[in-house]
Amino acid sequence: MNPLTLKQISEHLDSENSRDRMIALASLRKFPADDAVPLIKKVLDDQSLQVRSMAVFALGVKQTDECYPILVRLLETDPDYGIRADAAGALGYLEDRRAFEPLVRAFYEDTDWLVRFSAAVALGNLKDPRAHDVLMKALDSEEVVVQQGAIAALGEIKSIASVDRILRFAQSEDWLIRQRLAEALGHLPSEKSVSALKYLAKDAHWQVAEAASISLQRLDEAGI
Repeated sequence: MNPLTLKQISEHLDSENSRDRMIALASLRKFPADDAVPLIKKVLDDQSLQVRSMAVFALGVKQTDECYPILVRLLETDPDYGIRADAAGALGYLEDRRAFEPLVRAFYEDTDWLVRFSAAVALGNLKDPRAHDVLMKALDSEEVVVQQGAIAALGEIKSIASVDRILRFAQSEDWLIRQRLAEALGHLPSEKSVSALKYLAKDAHWQVAEAASISLQRLDEAGI
C-alpha cells in the first residue's frame, strides 16, 4: 500500500469512518510538523474519543508554536478527563518549561487521578527542578500509579534531596513501585542510593533486580 499524500490524509480525516481518521492521523508521522499540525487540528473536537486522543498526542510530537496554547486549553477546560490527561502528557513531550505552572495547577486542582498522574509524569519530562515540591506531595497520593509517576519524575529532575523520602518505597508490595525507585535512584548519585540499589538488585522480581543493576552500573560509571 502506497503512503497517503497530504491531500489524501485530509480527505480521510473528513471520513465518517473513525478508522479512516485514525489511519490518517497515523500517516502524518512522516510529514513535517508545519504540514501535520493544521490537519491534526481538524479532529481535535472529533466525536470519537479515540481519534481525539490520537490527535492530542500528535500535538506533543509534531511541535509548532500553535501546539502549546492548544494543549494548555485542553488541559484546563476539556470536560473529558482522558483528554485532559492526554494534554498533560503531550505538554511533557513538548519539554516547554512554560508548561510548569499549568501542570502544577492540574496536579493540585484536577479531580481525576489519571490527570494528576499524567501531570506528575509530564513535570518529570520538563526536567524542571521547581517540580520538587509538587512531586514530593504526589508521593503521599492514595493512588499507587501517582506515586509511581512521582518517583520516576523525581529521578528525571535529579532531585537528590528526595532520596531519603523515596527510599521508604524500597519495601513496597507493588513491584512496579520498586522498579520505578530502582530506575530513579540511577539518576540520584549518593551513597544512600548505592546502598538501596544493592538491596534492590537482590529483589525477588527480576525486573526490579535488573533495573537496580542497570542503575548501579550507571552510578559506577559516574564515579559514585
